Amino acid sequence: QVQLVESGGGLVQAGGSLRVSCAASGSTFSINVMAWYRQAPGTLRELVALITSHGSTNYTDSVKGRFTISRDNAKNTMYLQMNSLRPEDTAVYYCYAYRPGFGWYGGQGTQVTVSS
Repeated sequence: QVQLVESGGGLVQAGGSLRVSCAASGSTFSINVMAWYRQAPGTLRELVALITSHGSTNYTDSVKGRFTISRDNAKNTMYLQMNSLRPEDTAVYYCYAYRPGFGWYGGQGTQVTVSS
């Protein structure tokens, strides 16, 4: 099993920055891909960014150039640095981790609110 705990959400003004973190515990040694998803009220959960164990990254178009995903394998922690935040970035941000042969694990989410 893998447990994921997100932190770092909060309220920020448009144009500001925020960093959210995801701490993994349990059977972390075989985690391959980690990802951030977000879900705003009344919308489907969407992929924001993902990172492989080798550091390859991918971003949804709306956050390219503004968000940076990273991970510290020694600390079993993943980060999402969010700059130039917009009101449309307001959502609950969820951390996910994939273990080959076991599937995806998800966290409880952290609220990010961007005021205009």
